[in-house]
Amino acid sequence: MNTELFGILVSFIITLLIGIPLGKYLAKMFAGEKVWTDFMKPLEKGIYKLSGINPNESMDWKQFLKAMMMINSLWLVYGFFVLLYQDKLPLNPDGNPGMTPDLAFNTIISFVVNCNLQHYSGETGVTYLTQQFILMFLQFTSAATGITAAVAIFKAFRDKTTTNLGNFWDFFVKSITRLLLPLSVAMALILTFNGTPASYAGKDRFISLQGDTVKVSRGPAAQFIAIKHLGTNGGGWFGANSAHPLENPDYLTNMVEVIAQMIIPIAMVLAFGYFIRRKKLGWVIFGVMAAGMFMLMIPTICSEMGGNLAIAKMGITQHSGAMEGKEVRIGAMATAYWSTLTTIVSTGSVNGMHDSTMPLTGLWQLLGMMINAFFGGCGVGILNYLIYLIIAVFISGLMVGRTPEFLGHKVEAREVKIAAIITLLSPFLILAGTALSSFIFTHFGAADWAVKPSAWLNNPGYHGFSEMLYENTSANANNGSGFEGLGDNNIFWNVVTGVVLIMGRFLPIIGPVAIAGLLAQKKYIPESAGTLKVDTVTFGAMTFAVIIVLNALSYFPALALGPIAEYFSMLK
Repeated sequence: MNTELFGILVSFIITLLIGIPLGKYLAKMFAGEKVWTDFMKPLEKGIYKLSGINPNESMDWKQFLKAMMMINSLWLVYGFFVLLYQDKLPLNPDGNPGMTPDLAFNTIISFVVNCNLQHYSGETGVTYLTQQFILMFLQFTSAATGITAAVAIFKAFRDKTTTNLGNFWDFFVKSITRLLLPLSVAMALILTFNGTPASYAGKDRFISLQGDTVKVSRGPAAQFIAIKHLGTNGGGWFGANSAHPLENPDYLTNMVEVIAQMIIPIAMVLAFGYFIRRKKLGWVIFGVMAAGMFMLMIPTICSEMGGNLAIAKMGITQHSGAMEGKEVRIGAMATAYWSTLTTIVSTGSVNGMHDSTMPLTGLWQLLGMMINAFFGGCGVGILNYLIYLIIAVFISGLMVGRTPEFLGHKVEAREVKIAAIITLLSPFLILAGTALSSFIFTHFGAADWAVKPSAWLNNPGYHGFSEMLYENTSANANNGSGFEGLGDNNIFWNVVTGVVLIMGRFLPIIGPVAIAGLLAQKKYIPESAGTLKVDTVTFGAMTFAVIIVLNALSYFPALALGPIAEYFSMLK
């Protein structure tokens, strides 16, 4: 246990050692200051010239969002048709078939929105061409979209009064050329030299210890896996994701992958403070998010290392913790650590099966995705946190009898209404989706039709409810992990989660950018003795309380019916 704990501590320390200076670098780079990656300027100028883009053209918040939605819509449409007809295109050495329309609908939305919820198996569901030129491409662009939206908010609060949120295309291109691409190349090389495939060869054959002839899928996986983690995407090259021995060969690659998925979310939080010249605010937000992370991580590790209660009742000692669904080369503690990080930062990759974790671990995983603001995905973590921040400012203003202000701008009815709508959106999507799926399973379980609800659940009790709750929560949080006891590749789940995916992605981006744009164009009010300080530990605690109370009120009944009920049933 001491060795496993040491591995976690080293991983977290390295994450901070990379994330903190990366945050300072991002603040300078997006502010247009001189940085070491300026050698990429000729490439960027070439892209702008080829695309007919003027990177110096200013955009207000409406123009910014229009550019974002137009390019994402284009990727969604062309990617859908490529997935439909991938079997007729080159780079398909294993002869994988084209997708059905409902599966292609779900898959392309999932990768456009940075979720990578996979209702297909990577080895058999897609080809090398679609893996590389559709899905991997979208892992770069979806991460860059989230980062770009966050930088628009940075720009709004840097200037005292402005309508200029910067240029979408400029931020977008720099997010790829100066952040995602160089880090992905470095990480892909580490994975390749440690055993992850990186060629375009088809399946290989080998003779197992039992004497069986086994076919093993390969392909250019290392480069795909690198951006999967750095961009908090999470989609696996192989169906088993990072529990697969070729996708995550050893403990070193396990550390590299778990570090990679945290460094940009941490860096973006700190970059916010440095960019707007309020670094103390950045550190307060970091502190709140870190507190939330540990609040979920510590009980998760305790739950997994405590072992399975049912096995303990049989008198069997579980020295290594609950090992069902875990890789022996990784261990229960490192799997618990990964499961916390992957659910709070919306990566969704797994190095063990979440469906096999203990009931209370499932509770913490669900809460991480429901809150979706403890670091969060690339850029969108700070967007989600801004909504809670605005509500905390509004409540604090009411408590002290003052007009709510944030960074010198009055928070008025319009901004609060937008924040309230976005706050209610997630519970609506998650709970409505879960209620609908529960109703169909209960009333049409034996129906022989396209949805086939009778084939959804292997565990139709409390855990089965948790599986459906997890699927809707993962889709709304754009996470992509799942309780894989759920049979989800059918018309119902492909369509329902597809709708949840796209609404759960873009409305929580549009709302914060609109709030920032509206606040930025208001007259700046200099701070005075009566100004509410938002960069204090006290206000950080207030925001943390708002996060906990809102999510407890929204989700506790559903959690009580799923993981909490399952836990108490094991105590009988």
